[in-house]
Amino acid sequence: MAYNFDTPIDRTKTNSIKWNRDVLPEDCRDAIPLWVADMDFAGPPEVQAAILERASHPIYGYTNRSEEYYRSFIEWMRRRNGWDIQKEWIVFSPGVVPALNIAVLAFTEPGEKIIIQPPVYYPFAAAVLNNGRQLVENPLVIRDGRYTMDFDDLEKKINARTKLLILCSPHNPVGRVWTAGELSRLVDICAEHDIVIVSDEIHSDIILGTEVHHCTATVSERAAAITVTLTAPNKTFNIAGLQIANAIIPSAHLRHAFMQQVSNIGLDLANIFGIVAQEAAYSKGEPWLEELLEYLRGNYEVLKKFLSERIPSIKVFPLEGTYLPWLDCRALGLSDAQLHDLFLKDAKLWLDDGTMFGTGGSGFMRLNMACPRNLLVQALEQLEKAVHQYIC
Repeated sequence: MAYNFDTPIDRTKTNSIKWNRDVLPEDCRDAIPLWVADMDFAGPPEVQAAILERASHPIYGYTNRSEEYYRSFIEWMRRRNGWDIQKEWIVFSPGVVPALNIAVLAFTEPGEKIIIQPPVYYPFAAAVLNNGRQLVENPLVIRDGRYTMDFDDLEKKINARTKLLILCSPHNPVGRVWTAGELSRLVDICAEHDIVIVSDEIHSDIILGTEVHHCTATVSERAAAITVTLTAPNKTFNIAGLQIANAIIPSAHLRHAFMQQVSNIGLDLANIFGIVAQEAAYSKGEPWLEELLEYLRGNYEVLKKFLSERIPSIKVFPLEGTYLPWLDCRALGLSDAQLHDLFLKDAKLWLDDGTMFGTGGSGFMRLNMACPRNLLVQALEQLEKAVHQYIC
């Protein structure tokens, strides 16, 4: 491989949120951080070089997004997703989470209803509740060992005050990559009820299974008319700290409403280093990404094999997309508080508790496997020892 994903990189003195173990109980500060979606890999060398080159100029003033910023992104979406987007459809946001909140403000009024599909990325619920909207849950269901959408439940919960649905695609934390058929049915339901879809596709480049990612807006003309697609290079290239994201909005009406909120809040300007990082990532980072995906597939195989052979009481759901395996720990028979303690206090592993993701998360843990393989194996061995001691 041309890129090195095996060598550990010390992040403990970089103010890394992931590695700030001072927030943990004192007797757990040696825990291995495998929680927040932040990879422990160096980003593409081309991105590093672009940042260093721009940093060599001594003035870091207000900066516009360049033509290369747009061109590289448009080409990336065409090459990786088969979607021909237009420059005017692209609206900047400093991150996908800010964009979620912008969308809530742009497309709904206080008291109106917004649907989410838990267990799901917890900022979805926060964006609804923190902005004074009503949260409606359309929980995913498990059928034949795989999560699916419950369309019958969805239709029952829609009424005249339902204005927005926030979709996670690929889904975090359950790892699904939605099929074109699933997305088409979702779009048809929402279009019939004048519901806008905000599709969080930040993990769309991290596809590990055989299912192809379909951008929600591409499944039909109806989809393009009602969908706001949120994406970013942050997860793909491990540059979340550079605060860069894009909303793709084909509908002029929806785009104007979104842009008005961006302007009202004062979020028009991008981070200068985020701009050059995105340009370099989308124009030069593809070989790095392809090797990353192979490495992540290898980590997932190690995880599956280890759990199957040595900790069979913990199952892992099929990971079609993201680098965040969803661990089913229900067979251990523990309460969520006990499960938290087993991982953090006994195994000395810092994961995200399943309950963080809302309804359907009880009995689960989310693990970040985007780390050097030897660290993943060490973590699994610590978990095996802790579970064995518990069972015995």
